[in-house]
Amino acid sequence: MPLLFDALFSSVALGHFAVDMLNGQRAVLLTFLSGRLGLSNTLLGFFSTVYVVSGALFQPVFGFIADRIGARWVVVGGVLWIATFFSLALITPGIIALWLLALASLGSAAFHPAGTMQATLRGRSYYAGRETTSASIFFLFGQTGNFMGPVVAGPVLDRFGLSGLIWLAVFVGLVGLNAARQLGPTAEFKPLTYSPNKNSTGRNPGNGWKKRALPFLAFALVAAFQAWSQQNITTFMPKYLSDLGLSASVYGLVSATFVGGSAIGGTIGGSLADRFGKRWVAAGSLALASVPLFLVSRLGWSPWYYLLIPLAGGLTGAVHSILVVLAQRAIPGGMALASGLILGFMFTSGALGTLLCGYLADQWGFPPVFLLTAGIALTASILALTLRKN
Repeated sequence: MPLLFDALFSSVALGHFAVDMLNGQRAVLLTFLSGRLGLSNTLLGFFSTVYVVSGALFQPVFGFIADRIGARWVVVGGVLWIATFFSLALITPGIIALWLLALASLGSAAFHPAGTMQATLRGRSYYAGRETTSASIFFLFGQTGNFMGPVVAGPVLDRFGLSGLIWLAVFVGLVGLNAARQLGPTAEFKPLTYSPNKNSTGRNPGNGWKKRALPFLAFALVAAFQAWSQQNITTFMPKYLSDLGLSASVYGLVSATFVGGSAIGGTIGGSLADRFGKRWVAAGSLALASVPLFLVSRLGWSPWYYLLIPLAGGLTGAVHSILVVLAQRAIPGGMALASGLILGFMFTSGALGTLLCGYLADQWGFPPVFLLTAGIALTASILALTLRKN
């Protein structure tokens, strides 16, 4: 695939892998620390929410900056920031470590909108009319990082403790330095501003969103529910399995299969959406996702999790790149700003849903929360029928 051999695209994609490899360790790391610090499920959900929201809220800000000064130092600074503060969190004792993790997430907030813009623009030169496919390849690298995070973190924590994870942060820092070299002034794409064409009546079709409040609300709910369903699994599945007496290696691997499934599903979903339409792919994927989520809520621990969890991840993850590309088309302004707005909204919505479900897990237990997650995915599939076709 020529795009993967392009130095600029590959450096941004590798940065996505590195940043999300650290992001992917959040649930496993918080679960590991919860035993030492005596965190309840409510506090576990709270600190997971703080981590996600602290990064999500600033994504539009960094997207605005990247649209105007270029993506180079926003991308590089984001990678180096998360590597630095993640390392500090690992060597700092007590509750302060959790707040340092929240600060680390600001690096993720800087990277994602700028990296998404650069990857999408670069991909268009290779895949005319296949922008969802290009975006899905970029997100595949991030999801692969999310997959590798818990896979590596579980065994490392079991054998070496927190200090063993520092080497991963060092690797991320080296990736950031490589991006600084590749994203030079001559190689970097010039940031573009989204400017939709006018229709035959002379009206700007982008203004139609103002007159279509219900479709826009439906789109927002699909994005929120998709993120909520995914974050429920990534946040609470490790804790659920830990409470059942399983080791960090086991719940780390199970968490990784969800993210790995999401990575594969995102790539397949992006390709199918370009061929068959975004609406039907999004609605069908979310409807099917409710089935394995429902089964997970009823089975308790079972080896079937190694099939059901990645299947649920793939079907919910298939919608991610579709939502990002639709937002880039619909939101006027720079592409990085649009990317930051939709990604920040999704991360924040999912985090707030996780905060609520943390409280519900303390009251009801985890199986009812997973059943609720299945209902959320099914509701999102119905709302997805209102999305634009292409």
